Order: sequence, then C-alpha cells, then structure tokens
Amino acid sequence: MEMLINTGILILGFVLLIKGADFFVDGSSSIAKTLLIPPLVIGLTIVAMGTSLPELSVSVVSSLQGNNELSVSNVTGSNLFNLVVVLGASALILPLNVDDRVLRRDFPISILCTAGLMIMCYKGMCIGRFAGTVLCAAFVLYIIYTVRAATKSRKARLSQHDDEFQEAAQEYRILPMWQSVLYVAGGAVAVKFGGDFVVDSASYIAKSFGLSETLIGLTIVACGTSLPELVTSIQATRKGELDLAIGNVIGSNIFNILFILGVAAFLSPIAIVTANLVDMGVLIVVSLIVWGFCSTKKSLSRREGVFMLIMYTIYLVYIILRK
Repeated sequence: MEMLINTGILILGFVLLIKGADFFVDGSSSIAKTLLIPPLVIGLTIVAMGTSLPELSVSVVSSLQGNNELSVSNVTGSNLFNLVVVLGASALILPLNVDDRVLRRDFPISILCTAGLMIMCYKGMCIGRFAGTVLCAAFVLYIIYTVRAATKSRKARLSQHDDEFQEAAQEYRILPMWQSVLYVAGGAVAVKFGGDFVVDSASYIAKSFGLSETLIGLTIVACGTSLPELVTSIQATRKGELDLAIGNVIGSNIFNILFILGVAAFLSPIAIVTANLVDMGVLIVVSLIVWGFCSTKKSLSRREGVFMLIMYTIYLVYIILRK
C-alpha cells in the first residue's frame, strides 16, 4: 500500500514540476518583456533562485540538524547535473545559442566560484562561519553587478528604441504585471513542492529495493533537487526562450555555491572529505569543457549535448563504484 501511495506522490510531483515550470517560464518571460530586461538576466536571477529552492531547503535543513555534510555533495552534484544534463538535454531539443555576456562574464564567474571553494576547502578541510559569510557577501555583490548590468541594458534599449525588441515583445503574449508575478510565485511554489515530492517518494522506492543511503544521496537527492532546473530549462527551450534556459543553469550554479553553501556554513561549519574535493575537481574540468563547447561557435549543438550526457553517465558509474 505504501509503495502505491509513494508512486502516486511521485507522479503528482512530476505534474507539479512540469506545470509549475510552465507558469514560471511564462511569468518570468513576460516580466522581462514588460520591463525591457533581457531574458538572460531574469534567468540569472529570479528563475535561477526559484529553481534552486530544493537545494536551499536540503542544505538548510541538513545544517539545522547538524548533518550538513550532505550540503557540499548536494551542491556539487546538483551543479554537475545542471551543467551537463540540463544543458545537454536542452541542446537535444534545440541547439542553444550562447550570449556573449554568458561567455565573458557569468561562465567564468561560475568556474572561479567552484575553484575558490575548492581552494578554501583544501586549506582547512572545512567551510567555517567566516567563510560562509564571505560566500554570502560575494553573492550579494554578484546580484548587484547583474542588476546594474540589466539597468544599463534597459536604458540602452529605451534610448535606442530597439524596433526588433519591441516587435518581439508585441508578438509575445505579455501578461499584466500582477499576473506575471503570480505566475512566477505560484510556479516557484509548485516547482519546489514538486521537487520535494519526487525526491522523497523516489528515495522511499529506492530504499525498498535495497539501495544504500549514501548512493541515494549522491544520485536521487542531487539529481532530484535539480529537477526544477531541468524541467524549467527544457520548457524554456521548447518555448524558444533560450537565454532563459542558459541563464537558469549558470545562475543556479552560482547561487548554489555562494548563497546556499554560504548560508549552510554560517548556520553550522561544514566538514570536508577527500571525495568532496574530487567532485569539485570534476566539476571544474567539466565546466571548462562545456565552456569550450559554448565558445567555439557561441552555441551548444545536439552532438555536444549527447557528449555531455555521456560524460554524466560516466560520472554516475564512477560514484556508484566509488561508494
């Protein structure tokens, strides 16, 4: 009976994820069009933070329970999933054109954040409260920088009377601002709870088949908390909002490292094990490979998407054998 109930919860979770992502993308895109803000910026901020709610929830709860070793593996695992599975799957649907701003600014920042975190962890094998405060402060600076860049872009569009942008805005179904905000808020809630339902029910089903807690944490929890990014980016790609899809992934990765780990470490210092450093090294190498893919033709092709999915499969085999 419990298996049947959990299967029903699993299905409900996927429904909430898909429909919530639909509303989230529509509301976010409409806000971007109404305020003349590039969808990329909305993806890097509102969408990225909204889809990272499951990671934030897992890390904060783990810290409050004094069991925040899960925080680092959850964040590194989720970031790797975001980078290769979310972008790879999106590229399979439609080749992704990559904005210059992502290649010159946000992608390097994401890699530097991971490298900085790895150095910080290697030196003390711990992320203390001071380090957590530094990470949170760095996140605030990144948001300020991104918002200022968005403001400049908006002023430029208004001053230049960008006819193409205005024409695109007219073709897109722009919702009233109150409805857009409602879509974003409601979509975020549905995505958050949908992710929780999927992770909890999938974990129960996995345990019933005898899988270990450690393996479940490295696979189902890390992948499950990234389902919002996956579904949101795929839905954004299907709707032609490619900048939103890419911004969602890169913004989420930056948010995960700077804010989520920062808050978790501030609440309770995080102990680091050697396996965490190995996973961070893998994340850096994979990030450089994907950055290289995106830089060659300023796009991500279907073939590269397939290769990225193969890379993630190899990583999954490695962590299963490791544990």
